[in-house]
Amino acid sequence: MPTAPDDQVAERAVSGAEIVLEDVVKRYPGQERAAVDSLSLTIPAGEIVMFVGPSGCGKTTSLKMINRLVEPTSGTIRIGGEDISGRSPDELRRHVGYVIQGGSLFPHMTVEKNIAIVPRLLGWSSEDVDRRVHELLELVGLDPDRYRGRYPRELSGGQQQRVGVARGLAADPPVILMDEPFGAVDPITRQRLQDELLSIQRELGKTIVCVTHDVDEAIKLGDRIVILDEGARVAQYDTPANILAAPADDFVSDFIGSGSTLKQLSLARVSELQLSTTTTATVGEPVADVVTRAEEAGDRAVVVLDQRGRPVGWPWVRRLRGQDRVPSYDPERLNTLDRGATLNDALDLMLTSSHGAAVVCGDRDQYLGVVDFDLVTGHMRALEEQAGD
Repeated sequence: MPTAPDDQVAERAVSGAEIVLEDVVKRYPGQERAAVDSLSLTIPAGEIVMFVGPSGCGKTTSLKMINRLVEPTSGTIRIGGEDISGRSPDELRRHVGYVIQGGSLFPHMTVEKNIAIVPRLLGWSSEDVDRRVHELLELVGLDPDRYRGRYPRELSGGQQQRVGVARGLAADPPVILMDEPFGAVDPITRQRLQDELLSIQRELGKTIVCVTHDVDEAIKLGDRIVILDEGARVAQYDTPANILAAPADDFVSDFIGSGSTLKQLSLARVSELQLSTTTTATVGEPVADVVTRAEEAGDRAVVVLDQRGRPVGWPWVRRLRGQDRVPSYDPERLNTLDRGATLNDALDLMLTSSHGAAVVCGDRDQYLGVVDFDLVTGHMRALEEQAGD
């Protein structure tokens, strides 16, 4: 059975379960070839494993067999050592989170009710459901008081997708399945959603299986990547670094595409950089004090934090002058980077920023510092020099 290398995942809590597929086959009536032909795979607990491959290779079918949205023709699938064929499909799905493109929210239900569906089906008390909805909205970066009563039509595409992720996590399942979850949003929102997923995973350590057509997304998010050929044949199953450095065959090499050296640079993370500091302010703080600190530090702008230390705005000092207190800002208008973001993400975001830099956050969107163009490009040059030695 193909398995990934036995390297350690970065330190994180693990609440996920191992998934094992053994000789799994899916054959549809009237089709000469099996959609999935003898797929064998072990997905370690607490890791993100990305399924990629050309259109029609069976990656989505393989994903859907894990929660029996598609019934296998033959073979065995075990989650946490338990054969899933021994559970009813409905009961199984209540313990496996499922997130698809666009969030797939029920339009007639509020955000709160969308998230609460599975916990209520499982018989949770109203108090526990309310607590869980509040906790999850904070986890995905949405203010519970502001968003829990809204309807999907009142949300942006990125906000709907965040709610979809929250709903997938609602019953605290050990396994989350994601099918092209970020494919229907603009590039900046896509980067933010990817960053949020990395931040959530650092905290929760679920087993996440994600289908994507985007090799760069697979490289960024995956602890391991499964590259599938026709019939869900495993062409290579390995870490992103190993796949880029040593493609298993011509198919993998062609699928990854040209510029694998450049793609290897995308493995570098913002967390590897020594972030710059800049003047910060808290919403409601006297502006005079803030301006004094910024002038003493030689900063032309300040990062405004809310009461929980999360950045909400990055105004120029000149725009604060004349105001008594630091105003509140809409955090949705401030594009930030997670510390797990790639250097390519950092460059993309900085190109759209009037500051020529980007604010970096950690878990639960806590402010960490600022990264600028010189810092990123200098680190990338150093990596290139190391690769050439």
